[in-house]
Amino acid sequence: MKNDPCVASRLPVRPPSVNSLLSCAQVVPLISRFGRRFVVAQLRAVLNDARTRHAKGDDAAVFAEASLLSHLVRRLERKAHPALRPVFNLTGTVLHTNMGRALLPHSAIAAVSTAARDASNLEYDLTTGARGDRDDLIVELLRELTGAEAATVVNNNAAAVLLMANTLALRKEVVVSRGELVEIGGAFRVPDVMRRAGAKLREVGTTNRTHSTDFEEALTSHTALVLKVHTSNYAIQGFTSTVSAAQLATIAHAAGLPLAVDLGSGTCIDLADFGLPHEPTVQEALAAGADLVTFSGDKLLGGPQAGIMVGRHELIARIKRNPLKRALRCDKMTLAALEAVLRLYRYPERLCEELPTLRLLSRSEAAILACAERVLPTVKRALATRADVTLEPCQSQIGSGALPVERLPSIALVLRPPVRGKGEGRALKCLEQELRELPVPIIGRIERGALRLDLRCLEDEGGFIDQLMLLVRQA
Repeated sequence: MKNDPCVASRLPVRPPSVNSLLSCAQVVPLISRFGRRFVVAQLRAVLNDARTRHAKGDDAAVFAEASLLSHLVRRLERKAHPALRPVFNLTGTVLHTNMGRALLPHSAIAAVSTAARDASNLEYDLTTGARGDRDDLIVELLRELTGAEAATVVNNNAAAVLLMANTLALRKEVVVSRGELVEIGGAFRVPDVMRRAGAKLREVGTTNRTHSTDFEEALTSHTALVLKVHTSNYAIQGFTSTVSAAQLATIAHAAGLPLAVDLGSGTCIDLADFGLPHEPTVQEALAAGADLVTFSGDKLLGGPQAGIMVGRHELIARIKRNPLKRALRCDKMTLAALEAVLRLYRYPERLCEELPTLRLLSRSEAAILACAERVLPTVKRALATRADVTLEPCQSQIGSGALPVERLPSIALVLRPPVRGKGEGRALKCLEQELRELPVPIIGRIERGALRLDLRCLEDEGGFIDQLMLLVRQA
């Protein structure tokens, strides 16, 4: 087009005005849908982009009315999409940190909706008519579930550890095994939390072996807290030695010090009862002598993001008096969801059915295979020109730092582009991108020369098929 003088003579030499474009028939329904002010702002952005492209060498076709209006529609549609969107998590990681971790049960979703819509007794005591404590909404449930004397909740487990250390060990020492100085997601490390809390970290033992005597010899008049961190996101194997919570409780209490246990993705049920590997429970930590236990709400508990602290009444009371508690507190919707999830634990016989996290983790390989066989024919048809599709066994993982070396047997749809040799990697990435750019993105994992869609977390089979069929219409 650049070399055709006849075509070039018909192209506009400058962009049309905003007003002239606003009068186009195609723009009228856009104004009705998005509002005049927003459409005008986006139209100006489209015109500025066209000027920039023209200045960089594009011909005057960038100023054509049809081109400008096409860019405007795409820009408006893109900005109309919420930034936080649902996706199909077929990565094989059930509690995926990047995808929101635990899915809430229906009762929690209803509770959040009610809390958002209506005024509530968030900090109002309906019995006395006086101001109440928002923790009261969940304290009795946590005491009932864990057997702890008292409880409180903040916005995540890192905040719980920070608040605990700041309250109990400000300018004093916290003794912890060197083998438990974990780093969690986003390069967030236990030593960094301690430093920000104003506590002094005292490391004892070695990376692979720590003994009771290491702790006993480290306790001084400067020690305020003994801390045990559950190494939930990695495992050290081979020549190892650790000090149990029960042993640490004996050592700490003999010195008049509290023992805190950070369970991270702590669970309040024995996962072995549901055919899963055993994970240390909150109740076990308390029974071993821990004075405080902290754990997350949105991991194995299956609830919203929260940091839960349970333990001795006197220590919880001190933590609640810390001014940081207000800065780290949960909002009404988090508390509503958490209360609804905790109530489900009163009926353990129905927990696997009603709690999505437990349902997905305990889903049998046979059930996943049946799902795979139902969707396979349609997936093959939808991706006929894009990939060869087969079923293969695979291994899922729990995720979010829980049972890092344990795997759950599952079934994957394995997508291999027809391109082989040179260009195979590019074709695979293009396929992955196509699925990622669907209205409801389908997220898998690229592994061993194929895009693998682990079906452990696929429950909405119809919605999944609908998304793939969009590719057929785009072909």
